[in-house]
Amino acid sequence: MKAILVNDDRSLRWDNVPDPTIKMDEVLVEIHAAALNRADLMQREGDYPPPPGCPKWMGLEIAGVIVELGDEAKSKSNWKIGDKVCALLGGGGYAEYVAVRYDMLMPVPENCSMEEAAAIPEAFATAYLNLFIEGNIKPGNTLLMNAGASGLASVIIPMAKAFGVRVITTVLTDKIADSIKHLNADRVVVTGREDISEVLKEELAKGTSVDVAIDCLGGEIMGKCIHYLSHGARWIMIAALAGQKTEIDLKNIYVRNVRIIGSTLRSRTPAVKAQILAELIEKVFPKIECGEIKPTIYAVFPITEADAAHDILYKGENVGKVVLRVK
Repeated sequence: MKAILVNDDRSLRWDNVPDPTIKMDEVLVEIHAAALNRADLMQREGDYPPPPGCPKWMGLEIAGVIVELGDEAKSKSNWKIGDKVCALLGGGGYAEYVAVRYDMLMPVPENCSMEEAAAIPEAFATAYLNLFIEGNIKPGNTLLMNAGASGLASVIIPMAKAFGVRVITTVLTDKIADSIKHLNADRVVVTGREDISEVLKEELAKGTSVDVAIDCLGGEIMGKCIHYLSHGARWIMIAALAGQKTEIDLKNIYVRNVRIIGSTLRSRTPAVKAQILAELIEKVFPKIECGEIKPTIYAVFPITEADAAHDILYKGENVGKVVLRVK
């Protein structure tokens, strides 16, 4: 089969690799579409290696069709050959086929294309993990979701809204704010002309302060903002694109019982990931199938144009997910 490999100069090529061999608890999926994640860029740069046993090529979420099942996968699941599925991977999605544990699969929602379904597993599992497991968010709470035009924000914002959460998000410009109106955030802070820390200070004074923050930016502004949260709030760090260092008033943290939580989906055990996917199917998929939550697709490229697709993420041009069409 073919897969996307990284050359020595970090460019990409579509080249031959060995066909995957499934284990007893795995299924073989013919990949129709694979969605991009910022972790793919990190892996391409050599900063985010795949877990042991995973293929060396990128790709954390795919959609496709089951073409083979191991004996344990047959006996422990209801999957069958021909089922349309989307899957959460440790790696290996930029390819024609992939071997996947049976409990890392979800059905393609009835109203979703393969491209839309490919954008679900990693992004929706990450959103669910940080909103409901790490964040323990409740209806009526307020969420701060930084970087509102990101692919993850395009999932987290509507998911939070669907469960009765008030959402504040940030973008750089008014043009970007217009581009995310469909996400229906309650307040969009344009950081090119507004100070988010002052906005959070005002929210605290009004009694509408942030209960959960999901932050992929970090940097200096994180330390300024964390002083203006609700008592017992959770600030969840999932990346540090704006800088890895900040300054925090520690007294404010313990007096207000604020928790700073580091979180990545990739580091979770297979059992934890399987539980997250099971809860997604039970609690979130009904909202996808009725149209209340929908994957936001920014662009679709042929798999052979993965370099061009990555460039969109490198430049931060996308509002929603970028997807590679394999078949």
